[in-house]
Amino acid sequence: MDKPLRKGWTTGACAAAAAKAAWAALVTGDFPDPVGIVLPRGETPAFPLAECVRGDDWARAAVVKDAGDDPDVTHGATIRVTVAKTAAGGGLTFRAGEGVGTVTLPGLPLAVGEPAINPGPRAQIEANLRAVSGDGPLDAVVTIAIPGGADLAAKTMNGRLGILGGLSILGTTGVVLPYSCAAWIHAIHRGVDVARAIGLSHVAGCTGKTSEAAVRRLHGLEERAMIDMGGFAGALLKYLRGRPLPRLTLGGGFAKMAKLAAGAQDLHSKAAPVDLAWLTGLAAELGGGAALLEALGQATSAAQILGLAGPDLPLAATVAARARESAMAILAGGVAVDVVVFDRTGRLIGHAG
Repeated sequence: MDKPLRKGWTTGACAAAAAKAAWAALVTGDFPDPVGIVLPRGETPAFPLAECVRGDDWARAAVVKDAGDDPDVTHGATIRVTVAKTAAGGGLTFRAGEGVGTVTLPGLPLAVGEPAINPGPRAQIEANLRAVSGDGPLDAVVTIAIPGGADLAAKTMNGRLGILGGLSILGTTGVVLPYSCAAWIHAIHRGVDVARAIGLSHVAGCTGKTSEAAVRRLHGLEERAMIDMGGFAGALLKYLRGRPLPRLTLGGGFAKMAKLAAGAQDLHSKAAPVDLAWLTGLAAELGGGAALLEALGQATSAAQILGLAGPDLPLAATVAARARESAMAILAGGVAVDVVVFDRTGRLIGHAG
């Protein structure tokens, strides 16, 4: 029997744990190790400390992030937090250390110039500091660093969102559910928010780099209009339904767009395999002959079906049209939509809308 996948902890939860350990060292003189925290939904994980050091009015602690079985880019990263006491009345402030980014574009839940430490983690850190010192004045500067974070950030969508210099400290619940890809979906939502805030009227959600480059060439879009949706078409469409922009382009390869055309919203292979029978039925609707349909019935991939259908059967164009219908049904009006389908080289083979 397969073992259940392990959940993990967000960068925000790790930062809260390291901050609590550092604050406890300042208040009590000792670093709790492991350090236990309380998360918003009541979980009470404990984190071993990877580092701890204390000065006269500051202390530093670090936790190594364990993302469980989620393929998280920050799994194994060191989340290092320095907490320094400040003068009475200074309140609680946050700073970005090495490897943590700074917000440079509007539209995010943080003001331009702020360290990219999201509201959820800030609240978790404050709650766990108060668990040490009570509800009185909390006068401290919390600086969060992730050594190597700038290199890790290059593998994320931070740069496109205007978060420069490193990673974001994320996490609403503090828990990473395996393969929920919450950080990716978060980036999709923030990409829409940034596009709106800087006045863009046209965004494009693409399934990969090839389709993204092809859509940019087709429509002349700037980089900040591009949303790397991967397989999360539903996440993009549902977010736009409540926060519509005037125009949306969806771009991808034939197989992924065929999944959207057939009604799937998560286009990843683990969530939705290509419905080859549906594609064969579509070919029949388009007038495919008996010999072709028999051959299609033996096909084992979407690419094979597309190749067998050949240029005379408008299969890719029809997939684009059906995918557009699926997208418009989720959006429920208010957004002009076009869908473009490309082959593996980035050549346009289907366009609707």
